[in-house]
Amino acid sequence: MIEVYIDGASAGNPGPSGAGIFIKANGEVHTYSIPLGVMSNHEAEYYAFIKALEICLELQFKTVSFRTDSELVNRAVEKEFVRNQTYKPLLERALTLSSKFDLFFMKWIPSSMNKMADELARKAIRKNPPEGGKA
Repeated sequence: MIEVYIDGASAGNPGPSGAGIFIKANGEVHTYSIPLGVMSNHEAEYYAFIKALEICLELQFKTVSFRTDSELVNRAVEKEFVRNQTYKPLLERALTLSSKFDLFFMKWIPSSMNKMADELARKAIRKNPPEGGKA
């Protein structure tokens, strides 16, 4: 089972944002710190999820267990529904990607258990170009 820890962060809301992805796979560790441009914290959480799904598919993982400290994203994935229309295309993209795995799980964890992904997301914020933009 591949364990994937994800986090999105923003310096401001909206502000420069980043995605942090920490993957434990068959004794190996993969880390990603991806600048996302200017967006809200919730958008950054969704983009971190989508980027992690894309990475796992590229690495040809078949069974993945995602962990997030974002209750918003976790609840949306569980219910396959989001009330805020801003996030609807992001959720739809994530659900399409997650359906490509043989087995996909997502679990909410407290922030204290997601420190590596959080650190990677904060590092990504600092990598954003000065002019901003969106992922």
